Amino acid sequence: MTLKLNRPDLLKSKCLIDGQWIDADSSEEIQVLNPANGETVGHIAKCGTAETRRAIEAAEHALLAWQATPAATRSACLRSWYNLLIENQDDLAAILTAEMGKPLAEARGEIVYGAGYVEWFAEEAKRIYGDVIPAPDGDKRIVCIRQPVGVVGCITPWNFPNAMLARKLAPALAAGCTVVCKPANETPLSAYAMAALAIEAGIPAGVINIVSGNTSEIGAEITSHPAVRKVSFTGSTEVGKILIQQCASTVKRTSMELGGNAPFIVFDDADIDAAVEGAMISKFRNAGQTCVCTNRLLVQDGIAEEFSSRLTERVNSLKVGEGTQADVAIGPLINDKASNNVLSMIDDAVSNGAKVLAGGKQASAGERFVEPTVLSECTSNMRIFKDEIFGPVAPLFRFSTEEEAISMANDTEVGLACYFYSRDVGRIWRVAEALEYGIVGINEGAISNPAAPFGGVKESGQGREGSKYGLDDYTEIKYMCMGGISST
Repeated sequence: MTLKLNRPDLLKSKCLIDGQWIDADSSEEIQVLNPANGETVGHIAKCGTAETRRAIEAAEHALLAWQATPAATRSACLRSWYNLLIENQDDLAAILTAEMGKPLAEARGEIVYGAGYVEWFAEEAKRIYGDVIPAPDGDKRIVCIRQPVGVVGCITPWNFPNAMLARKLAPALAAGCTVVCKPANETPLSAYAMAALAIEAGIPAGVINIVSGNTSEIGAEITSHPAVRKVSFTGSTEVGKILIQQCASTVKRTSMELGGNAPFIVFDDADIDAAVEGAMISKFRNAGQTCVCTNRLLVQDGIAEEFSSRLTERVNSLKVGEGTQADVAIGPLINDKASNNVLSMIDDAVSNGAKVLAGGKQASAGERFVEPTVLSECTSNMRIFKDEIFGPVAPLFRFSTEEEAISMANDTEVGLACYFYSRDVGRIWRVAEALEYGIVGINEGAISNPAAPFGGVKESGQGREGSKYGLDDYTEIKYMCMGGISST
């Protein structure tokens, strides 16, 4: 396919190492396909161990100068990058929709959302403070400063190829770190377009390096190379565990934003209209392909029928199709494996007693499209209760008491995001504190923003992205004990 861009130069076909766009040593390329129609969007150099090693060396070489760059200058570079991301929003969104499939309106929203992290950390770059601690005696002074952790390896997923990279790059650069990034092979073009604008913004050569290709080779080099001091990963819990094990050999710091199984609890005192609206936002955005998507809707008995009826009516109104079509709300899933897995989860639920209220099968738009689906009478013995769905399927579970809802919600080994709706202030405090999740949406289905800390507990990972806490994982605390202060 031919993308019509205002700036065709943003569509890259080579990897970025030390400020240069280069081919892979093997001259092999990755074909990037549009999941909606299978057409080729572009190609990108297929890198491996050797290219990744050179990228790490470039980042290591650039580190001293970048960390010595005044915070105000780093801030100005990030601010310039933010401006360019916003100025080129339409082109970035077109690239994103072409390689990932989400509706164009959502893609534009992702560009603004991701750029928001760049803007936020442009400001936070000037606020990396230390401390002076009262010493045990008058002859000493205790000073703590925060310094960049060093070279950072960033590995990002395909579902938000722009925003997830911005959420890692911005704090790393603000702190004075340099980075080697490995975007998902399904969606590398967004990362390279962002990097092109970063160079234009004045970010020096070697500060950002991007390699795509042989996933196992690139990952192994990033996790084993001694110059890499930290690895930040967003993806599945299964892969995250492997990366943590690999990083242990060199005792790297890690930030892991892993899988979720978000409950969405609707109590009988909730504003049902608001709860339905929140469920639509938290479940069907990006065709259900987000780590904080609602996975299980837990509805109290007294309002279960009314809620399911209203939700089904809304879901039936969603338009399915290619992301470039007008008024499309649900695009394709990323590949055949993803759509087949979602359909198999629906089949498993139905075979175990679930009732289809809406959707329930492959959509007429194509093989990778799944109808937005509502299932009722779901139970905990179904795959759809335990497994992350990553598709446009809303399974409804009923509960009787507050204690039962909390127990059902916490009955999972992961704990990224959760949601609940209630107008009882006492219940709001009790439930929010009892839910074992890193993020709690209370009467709200849209929870992510640059000012808030994003991350989970249990097997959903470790560390936080965004907010004032987002710099913590990219800095080291250095304690300096100064003696002889009272001597003349």
